[in-house]
Amino acid sequence: MARQDWTPSVSPLRQVGAHRGHSWLSALIIGLALFAASTIILFITGNSNLYPTVILIGNFLIPVVFVAFLYDHQNISQLTPEMVAKSFCLGGILGTLGAATFESFLIRPPGPNHGLTIGSAMMVGLIEEGCKIVAVMFMARHMRHDSALDGLLLGGSVGMGFAALESTGYAFTAFLASQGHISASVIETIARGILAPFGHGVWTAILGSVLFHESLPHRFRLTWRVILAYLFVSFLHGSWDGLPATLSPIYLILPPGIPISAITIAISVVGITILVKLYHLNLHQQATPDASRA
Repeated sequence: MARQDWTPSVSPLRQVGAHRGHSWLSALIIGLALFAASTIILFITGNSNLYPTVILIGNFLIPVVFVAFLYDHQNISQLTPEMVAKSFCLGGILGTLGAATFESFLIRPPGPNHGLTIGSAMMVGLIEEGCKIVAVMFMARHMRHDSALDGLLLGGSVGMGFAALESTGYAFTAFLASQGHISASVIETIARGILAPFGHGVWTAILGSVLFHESLPHRFRLTWRVILAYLFVSFLHGSWDGLPATLSPIYLILPPGIPISAITIAISVVGITILVKLYHLNLHQQATPDASRA
């Protein structure tokens, strides 16, 4: 029997979505207050036991808010909060473990005073974007793949889980490299928090959207559009990692003295613009009844 197509006026998915509030804004305000309070108390008291609290709040805050923002705006998504949370946690961990494994075999570590070469940065992009989209496919293996918006949300969740774990690792590395200076780790956390909304979550959301759009309800398809999207987001990722250090461009200095490359800003604008266009395109297509779908 053919599945009855829903209409925007009576869709139960829309009715559920209509009750979603601005949880992302509440999470942002509360999280920023907690991060500021814990950081201030850490430096005032010198209590090193607070260091993990500061780093975890700082590195997970923006990724969690980003996913909450996507979920608040996915009014016709079939994904439950439980599925989104699982994708953020489990998908992020699987992507991180996969990327760490492949990178250890395929990429030569940079020297202590050198960043990644362009070639290595592009390889990192290919590996990490590949591992993240495989994690998306694993998390979605038992669900229908007939909504590009669901793919966008799952991709954003897995990507942001990956980003939160990666940023925590970078903060700890900064702590070790500075010979135990907590301030270096906190500054690294703030810097990566500022950039978090424009990186991993955006790239994997774009690729997840294209993957679901091209797939059958119960089978993924790696079409030329999916491969092209994978190469494109990998290029953005590799450019993000490799171009700023190589080209030495103009930097924008943000308080407290955090340099942001002009190339990074340009890549951020490109990624966000494409994600927004994909979101509105998929929203329009999904909100339009299609009598041919069964």
